[in-house]
Amino acid sequence: MKANMGSADKAIRILIALALGVVIYLQVVTGTLALLLGIVGGVFVLTSLVSFCPLYRLVGVNTCKK
Repeated sequence: MKANMGSADKAIRILIALALGVVIYLQVVTGTLALLLGIVGGVFVLTSLVSFCPLYRLVGVNTCKK
């Protein structure tokens, strides 16, 4: 797994995941939508931690500076 995410991309994903977490915690959304948003937030955090996004690889995107 070669890194394909830059630091700005990782920071944006973490911020989005935090925002989703707050929305879920405050119960702005509930039920199935909350579950789906939680999964998306978790995936964003995981991909940020490992600096690799499988979707980026499929479409040929690389935001990581060489």
